[in-house]
Amino acid sequence: MAIIINLDVIMAMRKKSLTELAGEIDITLANLSILKNNKAKAIRLSTLNEICKALDCQPGDLLQYVEDDKIFTEDVIVEEET
Repeated sequence: MAIIINLDVIMAMRKKSLTELAGEIDITLANLSILKNNKAKAIRLSTLNEICKALDCQPGDLLQYVEDDKIFTEDVIVEEET
């Protein structure tokens, strides 16, 4: 099971840069980049709240559950070969 964060998609839809969003929600650029690149192991609800407020979205717009039989290659999810 994996949860992926679609922060880059929502940011693109809102035409908001990483630097701009980081400044609005008072988070370091490095930590926001970790979230955007799906390298985060956890996210605080207060951070999720601030991101949703700044991007005018719902948590479900940002978070996506992917089954175990899927693997990630960059921005594409592909079925694992058996």
